[in-house]
Amino acid sequence: MKEIQILDKKFREYLTEKVIQQRIDELAARINTELAGKEVVFLGILNGAFLFAADLFRLISFPARISFIKLASYQGTSSQGLIKELIGWNEDIKGKTIVVVEDIVDTGNTLERIVDELVIRKAAEIKIAALLYKPEAYTKNIPLDYIGFEIPNDFVVGYGLDYDGFGRNHSSVYTLID
Repeated sequence: MKEIQILDKKFREYLTEKVIQQRIDELAARINTELAGKEVVFLGILNGAFLFAADLFRLISFPARISFIKLASYQGTSSQGLIKELIGWNEDIKGKTIVVVEDIVDTGNTLERIVDELVIRKAAEIKIAALLYKPEAYTKNIPLDYIGFEIPNDFVVGYGLDYDGFGRNHSSVYTLID
């Protein structure tokens, strides 16, 4: 297993680039089948989901738009539980199908905030696509429609996910070594 160091922490490769890309291909195929013919806006959640959103969106075969919002709830290696909107909503989503593209869903606090906002803005349908999902940490009842991988409640970096801003550029996902 490949190991890397980011700042003061060591990480072990958990999901390779090849495995990630194969799963994104499968998710895109499902989305193409299930949402074709609808007016769809993909909503990528920055910063972490930018790679997943780009790779997924390139495989969408029907006309669609993509936009991004940025909310923050992480600092260091743990969720702070507080969500602060950093970049606002600039997309008219009324009556449209929205696919929220998340890098990782753990507690679900960020996701709940986003879904609440989409409901207020009268989205016709809300779908959730998450590359990574931590069922042990999830505390909400929002259904996740497109899950890349269920993972343990461990701290992970790479493929858009970071540790204090570093590590997003790795093409694989790495888990913290105890």
